[in-house]
Amino acid sequence: MATLSDIPGRVLLVGAGKMGGAMLEGWLDLGLDPALAAVIDPGPPPEIAALIEARGVALNPLNGGPPAVMLLAVKPQVAPDVLARVAPLADAGTLIVSVMAGRTLGFLESYFPAGTAVVRSIPNTPAAIGRGVTVAVPNGAVTSDQMNIADALLRATGGVEWVEDEALIDVATAVSGSGPAYVFLLAEALAAAGVEAGLPADMADRLAQATVAGAGELMVRTGIDPAQLRRNVTSPNGTTAAALAVLMDEEKGFGPLLAEAVAAAAKRSRELAG
Repeated sequence: MATLSDIPGRVLLVGAGKMGGAMLEGWLDLGLDPALAAVIDPGPPPEIAALIEARGVALNPLNGGPPAVMLLAVKPQVAPDVLARVAPLADAGTLIVSVMAGRTLGFLESYFPAGTAVVRSIPNTPAAIGRGVTVAVPNGAVTSDQMNIADALLRATGGVEWVEDEALIDVATAVSGSGPAYVFLLAEALAAAGVEAGLPADMADRLAQATVAGAGELMVRTGIDPAQLRRNVTSPNGTTAAALAVLMDEEKGFGPLLAEAVAAAAKRSRELAG
Protein backbone atom coordinates (compact mmCIF):
# COMPACT_ATOMS: atom_id res chain seq x y z
CA MET A 1 0.00 0.00 0.00
CA ALA A 2 1.35 3.41 -0.98
CA THR A 3 1.94 6.29 1.38
CA LEU A 4 1.86 10.00 0.67
CA SER A 5 5.65 10.00 0.43
CA ASP A 6 5.37 7.66 -2.58
CA ILE A 7 3.65 10.28 -4.75
CA PRO A 8 6.08 11.08 -7.57
CA GLY A 9 5.51 14.83 -7.80
CA ARG A 10 3.09 17.57 -6.86
CA VAL A 11 -0.48 17.14 -5.68
CA LEU A 12 -2.71 19.90 -7.04
CA LEU A 13 -5.93 20.39 -5.10
CA VAL A 14 -8.64 22.17 -7.09
CA GLY A 15 -11.16 23.54 -4.61
CA ALA A 16 -10.39 24.09 -0.93
CA GLY A 17 -13.87 24.23 0.54
CA LYS A 18 -15.06 21.95 3.35
CA MET A 19 -14.14 18.67 1.68
CA GLY A 20 -11.05 19.86 -0.15
CA GLY A 21 -9.82 21.70 2.91
CA ALA A 22 -10.30 18.63 5.10
CA MET A 23 -8.32 16.57 2.62
CA LEU A 24 -5.48 19.08 2.49
CA GLU A 25 -5.31 19.20 6.28
CA GLY A 26 -5.28 15.40 6.41
CA TRP A 27 -2.49 15.14 3.84
CA LEU A 28 -0.29 17.58 5.70
CA ASP A 29 -0.97 15.89 9.04
CA LEU A 30 0.01 12.55 7.50
CA GLY A 31 3.32 13.89 6.28
CA LEU A 32 2.81 15.20 2.75
CA ASP A 33 5.62 17.66 2.06
CA PRO A 34 3.96 21.10 1.84
CA ALA A 35 6.35 21.92 -1.00
CA LEU A 36 4.66 19.16 -3.02
CA ALA A 37 1.15 20.49 -2.39
CA ALA A 38 -0.58 23.27 -4.29
CA VAL A 39 -4.11 24.66 -4.17
CA ILE A 40 -6.24 26.35 -6.80
CA ASP A 41 -9.08 28.27 -5.23
CA PRO A 42 -9.97 31.95 -5.73
CA GLY A 43 -11.14 32.33 -2.14
CA PRO A 44 -10.46 29.50 0.32
CA PRO A 45 -12.20 29.70 3.72
CA PRO A 46 -10.25 31.69 6.33
CA GLU A 47 -9.15 28.63 8.30
CA ILE A 48 -7.85 26.89 5.17
CA ALA A 49 -6.21 30.09 3.92
CA ALA A 50 -4.44 30.29 7.28
CA LEU A 51 -3.32 26.66 6.97
CA ILE A 52 -2.04 27.24 3.45
CA GLU A 53 -0.03 30.27 4.56
CA ALA A 54 1.26 28.68 7.76
CA ARG A 55 2.48 25.51 6.01
CA GLY A 56 3.85 27.23 2.92
CA VAL A 57 1.52 25.55 0.45
CA ALA A 58 1.43 27.22 -2.97
CA LEU A 59 -1.89 28.98 -3.63
CA ASN A 60 -3.01 29.50 -7.24
CA PRO A 61 0.46 28.79 -8.69
CA LEU A 62 1.13 30.08 -12.18
CA ASN A 63 3.81 27.53 -12.98
CA GLY A 64 5.51 24.43 -11.64
CA GLY A 65 4.80 21.94 -14.39
CA PRO A 66 2.09 19.26 -14.62
CA PRO A 67 1.19 17.71 -11.26
CA ALA A 68 1.46 14.02 -10.49
CA VAL A 69 -2.09 14.15 -9.12
CA MET A 70 -4.92 16.61 -9.66
CA LEU A 71 -7.70 16.21 -7.11
CA LEU A 72 -11.00 17.87 -8.02
CA ALA A 73 -13.04 19.03 -5.04
CA VAL A 74 -15.27 21.75 -6.49
CA LYS A 75 -19.06 21.81 -6.51
CA PRO A 76 -20.39 19.70 -9.39
CA GLN A 77 -22.43 22.55 -10.84
CA VAL A 78 -19.31 24.62 -11.52
CA ALA A 79 -17.28 21.66 -12.78
CA PRO A 80 -17.58 22.42 -16.52
CA ASP A 81 -16.20 25.93 -16.12
CA VAL A 82 -13.49 24.92 -13.63
CA LEU A 83 -12.33 21.88 -15.58
CA ALA A 84 -12.06 23.89 -18.78
CA ARG A 85 -9.60 26.16 -16.95
CA VAL A 86 -7.56 23.61 -14.98
CA ALA A 87 -7.37 20.69 -17.40
CA PRO A 88 -4.53 22.31 -19.40
CA LEU A 89 -2.39 22.22 -16.23
CA ALA A 90 -2.29 18.41 -16.39
CA ASP A 91 -0.55 16.15 -18.85
CA ALA A 92 -1.01 12.54 -19.96
CA GLY A 93 0.80 11.28 -16.85
CA THR A 94 -1.35 13.15 -14.33
CA LEU A 95 -3.69 11.07 -12.20
CA ILE A 96 -7.09 12.76 -11.93
CA VAL A 97 -9.06 12.08 -8.74
CA SER A 98 -12.56 13.51 -8.32
CA VAL A 99 -14.62 13.79 -5.15
CA MET A 100 -17.46 15.57 -6.97
CA ALA A 101 -20.93 14.08 -6.66
CA GLY A 102 -22.75 13.17 -9.85
CA ARG A 103 -19.84 13.70 -12.26
CA THR A 104 -19.13 10.46 -14.10
CA LEU A 105 -15.90 8.99 -15.37
CA GLY A 106 -17.04 9.80 -18.89
CA PHE A 107 -17.63 13.44 -17.99
CA LEU A 108 -14.22 13.72 -16.35
CA GLU A 109 -12.41 11.93 -19.19
CA SER A 110 -13.86 14.34 -21.76
CA TYR A 111 -11.69 17.18 -20.42
CA PHE A 112 -8.38 15.32 -20.53
CA PRO A 113 -6.30 13.55 -23.20
CA ALA A 114 -7.35 10.04 -24.19
CA GLY A 115 -5.84 7.46 -21.88
CA THR A 116 -5.68 9.75 -18.82
CA ALA A 117 -5.99 7.86 -15.54
CA VAL A 118 -9.15 8.99 -13.72
CA VAL A 119 -10.63 7.98 -10.36
CA ARG A 120 -14.17 8.96 -9.41
CA SER A 121 -15.02 8.87 -5.73
CA ILE A 122 -17.81 9.80 -3.34
CA PRO A 123 -16.83 10.71 0.24
CA ASN A 124 -19.24 11.66 3.01
CA THR A 125 -19.37 14.55 5.46
CA PRO A 126 -17.67 12.82 8.45
CA ALA A 127 -14.54 13.16 6.31
CA ALA A 128 -14.34 16.66 7.78
CA ILE A 129 -13.26 15.09 11.10
CA GLY A 130 -11.28 12.21 9.64
CA ARG A 131 -14.09 9.70 10.19
CA GLY A 132 -15.50 9.55 6.69
CA VAL A 133 -15.77 6.72 4.22
CA THR A 134 -15.16 7.07 0.50
CA VAL A 135 -16.22 4.75 -2.31
CA ALA A 136 -14.04 4.97 -5.42
CA VAL A 137 -13.93 3.56 -8.93
CA PRO A 138 -10.99 3.74 -11.39
CA ASN A 139 -11.18 3.98 -15.15
CA GLY A 140 -9.31 1.49 -17.31
CA ALA A 141 -6.18 3.64 -17.53
CA VAL A 142 -5.46 3.63 -13.78
CA THR A 143 -2.47 1.48 -12.89
CA SER A 144 -2.12 -0.41 -9.62
CA ASP A 145 0.45 2.15 -8.44
CA GLN A 146 -1.91 5.01 -9.25
CA MET A 147 -4.76 3.27 -7.46
CA ASN A 148 -2.56 2.95 -4.39
CA ILE A 149 -1.69 6.66 -4.58
CA ALA A 150 -5.36 7.61 -4.89
CA ASP A 151 -6.15 5.31 -1.97
CA ALA A 152 -3.50 7.00 0.20
CA LEU A 153 -4.85 10.46 -0.62
CA LEU A 154 -8.47 9.50 0.03
CA ARG A 155 -7.61 7.71 3.28
CA ALA A 156 -6.50 11.02 4.76
CA THR A 157 -10.15 11.57 5.72
CA GLY A 158 -11.21 8.01 6.63
CA GLY A 159 -11.77 4.60 5.09
CA VAL A 160 -11.87 3.80 1.38
CA GLU A 161 -13.82 1.12 -0.47
CA TRP A 162 -13.07 0.35 -4.14
CA VAL A 163 -15.58 -0.90 -6.71
CA GLU A 164 -15.10 -1.97 -10.32
CA ASP A 165 -18.61 -1.10 -11.54
CA GLU A 166 -19.27 2.66 -11.74
CA ALA A 167 -23.01 2.02 -11.36
CA LEU A 168 -22.32 1.10 -7.73
CA ILE A 169 -21.25 4.69 -7.08
CA ASP A 170 -24.91 5.72 -7.29
CA VAL A 171 -25.80 3.12 -4.66
CA ALA A 172 -22.86 4.17 -2.50
CA THR A 173 -24.04 7.76 -2.78
CA ALA A 174 -27.43 6.68 -1.47
CA VAL A 175 -25.95 4.66 1.41
CA SER A 176 -22.81 6.39 2.64
CA GLY A 177 -22.87 9.72 0.78
CA SER A 178 -26.38 10.66 1.90
CA GLY A 179 -26.30 8.33 4.92
CA PRO A 180 -25.15 10.89 7.50
CA ALA A 181 -28.36 12.84 6.86
CA TYR A 182 -30.37 9.73 7.69
CA VAL A 183 -28.51 9.40 10.99
CA PHE A 184 -29.01 13.09 11.79
CA LEU A 185 -32.71 12.64 11.07
CA LEU A 186 -32.77 9.67 13.43
CA ALA A 187 -31.36 11.85 16.23
CA GLU A 188 -33.80 14.61 15.37
CA ALA A 189 -36.82 12.29 15.30
CA LEU A 190 -35.75 10.47 18.47
CA ALA A 191 -35.50 13.77 20.32
CA ALA A 192 -38.90 14.87 19.01
CA ALA A 193 -40.44 11.58 20.16
CA GLY A 194 -38.90 12.09 23.59
CA VAL A 195 -40.46 15.55 23.82
CA GLU A 196 -43.84 14.15 22.78
CA ALA A 197 -43.51 11.53 25.53
CA GLY A 198 -42.83 14.20 28.14
CA LEU A 199 -39.09 14.99 28.26
CA PRO A 200 -37.86 18.61 28.31
CA ALA A 201 -36.71 19.55 24.80
CA ASP A 202 -33.10 20.30 25.75
CA MET A 203 -32.77 17.01 27.62
CA ALA A 204 -34.36 15.08 24.76
CA ASP A 205 -31.84 16.62 22.33
CA ARG A 206 -28.89 15.71 24.56
CA LEU A 207 -30.10 12.16 25.12
CA ALA A 208 -30.82 11.52 21.44
CA GLN A 209 -27.51 12.94 20.19
CA ALA A 210 -25.42 11.14 22.82
CA THR A 211 -27.24 7.88 22.12
CA VAL A 212 -26.71 8.01 18.36
CA ALA A 213 -23.06 9.07 18.71
CA GLY A 214 -22.35 6.47 21.39
CA ALA A 215 -24.00 3.65 19.48
CA GLY A 216 -21.95 4.51 16.40
CA GLU A 217 -18.74 4.56 18.41
CA LEU A 218 -19.65 1.22 19.98
CA MET A 219 -19.92 -0.35 16.52
CA VAL A 220 -16.55 1.09 15.52
CA ARG A 221 -14.67 0.12 18.67
CA THR A 222 -16.06 -3.39 19.10
CA GLY A 223 -16.32 -4.41 15.46
CA ILE A 224 -19.40 -6.42 16.38
CA ASP A 225 -22.06 -6.86 13.71
CA PRO A 226 -24.88 -4.30 14.17
CA ALA A 227 -27.51 -7.03 14.22
CA GLN A 228 -25.69 -8.74 17.09
CA LEU A 229 -25.36 -5.45 18.99
CA ARG A 230 -29.09 -4.96 18.56
CA ARG A 231 -29.78 -8.43 19.94
CA ASN A 232 -27.40 -7.78 22.84
CA VAL A 233 -29.52 -4.89 24.13
CA THR A 234 -32.90 -6.51 23.50
CA SER A 235 -34.28 -8.44 26.44
CA PRO A 236 -37.20 -10.77 25.65
CA ASN A 237 -40.51 -9.00 26.23
CA GLY A 238 -38.66 -5.90 27.46
CA THR A 239 -38.91 -2.22 26.57
CA THR A 240 -36.48 -2.43 23.65
CA ALA A 241 -38.33 -5.42 22.23
CA ALA A 242 -41.58 -3.47 22.37
CA ALA A 243 -40.05 -0.59 20.42
CA LEU A 244 -38.37 -2.86 17.89
CA ALA A 245 -41.66 -4.63 17.20
CA VAL A 246 -42.82 -1.32 15.75
CA LEU A 247 -39.57 -0.36 14.02
CA MET A 248 -39.07 -3.80 12.46
CA ASP A 249 -42.57 -4.20 11.06
CA GLU A 250 -42.12 -5.97 7.72
CA GLU A 251 -44.49 -3.65 5.86
CA LYS A 252 -44.23 -0.20 7.46
CA GLY A 253 -41.19 -0.42 9.70
CA PHE A 254 -37.75 1.13 9.52
CA GLY A 255 -36.30 -1.50 7.17
CA PRO A 256 -38.69 -1.13 4.23
CA LEU A 257 -38.84 2.64 4.71
CA LEU A 258 -35.05 2.96 4.57
CA ALA A 259 -34.88 0.63 1.57
CA GLU A 260 -37.32 2.91 -0.22
CA ALA A 261 -35.27 5.96 0.77
CA VAL A 262 -31.99 4.47 -0.49
CA ALA A 263 -33.65 3.46 -3.77
CA ALA A 264 -34.96 7.00 -4.22
CA ALA A 265 -31.53 8.50 -3.52
CA ALA A 266 -29.80 6.09 -5.93
CA LYS A 267 -32.36 6.90 -8.63
CA ARG A 268 -31.78 10.62 -8.15
CA SER A 269 -28.01 10.10 -8.29
CA ARG A 270 -28.37 8.38 -11.65
CA GLU A 271 -30.59 11.21 -12.90
CA LEU A 272 -28.10 13.87 -11.83
CA ALA A 273 -25.26 11.98 -13.50
CA GLY A 274 -27.22 11.96 -16.74
